[in-house]
Amino acid sequence: MELNHTAVVDLRGVTKTYPGGTRALSGVSVAFEAGTFNAVMGPSGSGKSTFLHCAAGLDRPDTGQVLLSGDEISGLREPRLTRVRRTRVGFVFQSYNLLDSLSVWHNVLLPQRLAGVRPDRRWAKEVIRRVGLAGREDARPAQLSGGQRQRTALARALAARPRVIFADEPTGALDLSSGREVLALLREAVDELGTTIVMVTHDLAAAGWADRAVFLADGRVVAELADPTAEKVAAQMMAVSHR
Repeated sequence: MELNHTAVVDLRGVTKTYPGGTRALSGVSVAFEAGTFNAVMGPSGSGKSTFLHCAAGLDRPDTGQVLLSGDEISGLREPRLTRVRRTRVGFVFQSYNLLDSLSVWHNVLLPQRLAGVRPDRRWAKEVIRRVGLAGREDARPAQLSGGQRQRTALARALAARPRVIFADEPTGALDLSSGREVLALLREAVDELGTTIVMVTHDLAAAGWADRAVFLADGRVVAELADPTAEKVAAQMMAVSHR
């Protein structure tokens, strides 16, 4: 099998079955190029979350390969896999996953410190400024709005200069205005920083910010759209749901 070494994220024939026989992924092969914004969509139970977890090295596939920048991670053991995640990958989750006891500043720097990497404080200040939180570095998560918490999570992801950011329903807990702000920041990370974004979402409008939408159904990639719009995504989701 010829591997795609130009892709930042490359899944090849990935399968995943959970105890009890539930097949979450069935031979998924898809690659994501550097500096692109990708939406992953599908009906409930289509395998989106498992897809993201396997692609990001949070879960191991039963068969197949997962590569980050050409390096296979699916066979790595801990703690090497943990090091790869902390140095090459950023995460943005629906639930923010911030530590309530830490300030914005220390939340942003935490992954680098856990990885044993000396934080780039100048860049950390810059990404905090980029996400609109300059002057709020000392605030705790409880003092922030939902949108500000998610922007803190995005700054945390960007601070380590990852090759790819995996975003799991990043606007799911936000109001419309805050959601648009976070999507605009993800778009900016792609366009200005060359970051690759892989975003799982059920939001048709969110997918419209992406360069490409990949659709899953029954654990398989069943369709793709280039330059998606909310209208095109809605039509494709309808087709996928009636397969």
